[in-house]
Amino acid sequence: MSKLAVVLALGAGLSSPAMIPAAARDGGNFNGTWSVELVTESGMVCDSRYTYGVSVQEGHVRLTSAAAGATLNGRVGPDGTVGLNVSNGTASGAVSGRLQAQSGGGTWKVSSLCSGRWTARRHTTRTAQAD
Repeated sequence: MSKLAVVLALGAGLSSPAMIPAAARDGGNFNGTWSVELVTESGMVCDSRYTYGVSVQEGHVRLTSAAAGATLNGRVGPDGTVGLNVSNGTASGAVSGRLQAQSGGGTWKVSSLCSGRWTARRHTTRTAQAD
């Protein structure tokens, strides 16, 4: 079995009231790239720590760095709630938690093999200004 690189990403399928602006309703408040670190707290098969890149666009989540063949199902909800199903080969798992404006965290579990916690940091883009 490959290193369980699949166990990261963010997303939750949540419904929202029609009164919420489209960007917020679709999880757009969390658009951008994120660095996510997973720490294994139980299980012998997984490495102690993993770090991945994740992109969020209008609530849709995709891995920007991961093992080949990883697939994700889920969305970031308008309130930042995270709930994702992840698979890679025969391994499958779930990620849950919450994002805030610049960071987030929660838990993850791969079948009955390993589990732990995750933290996320949003990448900020800085532009230089000419004087």
